[in-house]
Amino acid sequence: MNYEIKVQDKISYIEEGTGEPLLLLHGLFGALSNFEHLIEHFRHRNKVIVPILPLFDLDIFHTTVNGLEKIVHNFIEAKGYTGIHLLGNSLGGHVGLVHVLKHPEKIKSLTLTGSSGLFEKAMGDSYPKRGDYDYIKNKTEQTFYDPAVATKELVDEVFEITRNRLKVIKILALAKSAIRSNLGPELSQIQQPTLLIWGNNDIVTPPYVGEEFHKLIPNSKLHFVDKCGHAPMMEVPQEFNQILEAFLNQLSHASSTTH
Repeated sequence: MNYEIKVQDKISYIEEGTGEPLLLLHGLFGALSNFEHLIEHFRHRNKVIVPILPLFDLDIFHTTVNGLEKIVHNFIEAKGYTGIHLLGNSLGGHVGLVHVLKHPEKIKSLTLTGSSGLFEKAMGDSYPKRGDYDYIKNKTEQTFYDPAVATKELVDEVFEITRNRLKVIKILALAKSAIRSNLGPELSQIQQPTLLIWGNNDIVTPPYVGEEFHKLIPNSKLHFVDKCGHAPMMEVPQEFNQILEAFLNQLSHASSTTH
């Protein structure tokens, strides 16, 4: 599916459909393709927005979770979105959490899937020998329960990033920033209804991380998905979309009965 890429203050993004904003934040090696099924499904009921986070464009000092959150905040302000359903995968979930903690007023709900912020095994644990395609292929496959989800196209995309020395330095900076930025003590402040969708076979942020988020975020629901790794919206898109849709329907039903 081809989407029109728009630009706002140097941020490239797509915006499809109308309705309440559903803002999607991708992870460290993320791209629009990660959310393809989600965009297609939800653009019939929501305004689906995917900003392409400038992971490699910030100066090294701002290449942090907080640096990315600031960009998301400025983007939301510039676009004037309110009543946002915010969804983040992996590092995107972490950025979303920091945003909700700093600027809760425009966020209506939060969905996290394979989010960092408490614990993750980042790629930083054994960083790639640059130019080692098999290593990258293996690491990319480990993101999923079914290695076939790591298509050649996806592996090539990740490999291309890791061939660039400066990008590798920035990936490491972001991975380290994510590990340092542990949000555990603050999560009890989150008031928004929160949906946690976790792969039972996630080895990057294992299932107990989902359980910990559930314990720490007051108004949260946790769904485990079988035969699924770190990116449920890519690996089990139909199940993911059903869980998310039921959650959003429940929210709109609740708000219509209270008004």
